[in-house]
Amino acid sequence: MSHDTLPRPAKTAEEPVEPPRTRRRRHWTRRPNPLAGLGSIIWLAVVIVPIYAMISASLTRQDQALGNNALKPPTDPTFANYNTVLHNGFGHFLANTALVAAAVVGIVLVLCVPLAYVAVRTRTVWSGAAFRLFLLGVAIPAQAVVVPLYLMIAKLNLYDSLLAVILPTAAFAMPVSVLILTGTLRDISEDLYEAMALDGASTTRMLFQLVIPLTKGGISTVVIYTALQAWNGFIFPLIFTQSDGPRVLTLGLFNYVSQFGVNIPALLASVVLSGIPIFAVYLVARRALVGGLMGVGGK
Repeated sequence: MSHDTLPRPAKTAEEPVEPPRTRRRRHWTRRPNPLAGLGSIIWLAVVIVPIYAMISASLTRQDQALGNNALKPPTDPTFANYNTVLHNGFGHFLANTALVAAAVVGIVLVLCVPLAYVAVRTRTVWSGAAFRLFLLGVAIPAQAVVVPLYLMIAKLNLYDSLLAVILPTAAFAMPVSVLILTGTLRDISEDLYEAMALDGASTTRMLFQLVIPLTKGGISTVVIYTALQAWNGFIFPLIFTQSDGPRVLTLGLFNYVSQFGVNIPALLASVVLSGIPIFAVYLVARRALVGGLMGVGGK
């Protein structure tokens, strides 16, 4: 009988048995932070109280607006103020604002996604210098270039039109949008680019089949940021438009001050109505906005 076929001796009861190894679990305890809780409550009150006062005042009659306490609920709420606003051009202002926001978002996405792709993939001295020069637009305020923009728009015969609001708004939203998108594109692994290059994929195919699907978070952030900028814009509509045709919400609300005089409830009703659409968009996509802004800068 060979040595390999010899039977192995059975273990006796006296032999010690090794206990099974157990993995120790770490129990993390959350320590209470009273200062953070107090600060959160104060900040919540700072945000909620003005909104509550605005909605409450918009439901108050005009003759009771100045005499009642702003924090006191209206004793006889009415929707007459909203009816007044809706029958004084609010729908026209809302449509113009939505058109401006959609056009600005479309222009920014069409231009900034390829720009960010080139800035990340083209690693040359000239591309880096052009990218840094392009980002100088972040440091230039809109108020500093209003006069040159006014002269350019007048020369192009675009004054008092929606294009006079769309083009400057899109131009000033592009630097931050490119910064967000480049930070997102840098998170894409180099191996994915190399794999598609070995398969014979062109630059355009990489852009549409690799870059855009993997940068949905950054693109969502750019959409929300750009839409907010276009929706809340005031200086460009104020300077580059004059008639009621291309008037947007922010300028329409500004004119309601003289239109309604001391009709504060109607003015606040218009503010509430103008904030509902963009607030709904923010609630739906707030996680993408925060996540995209936290990812600026890449790895």
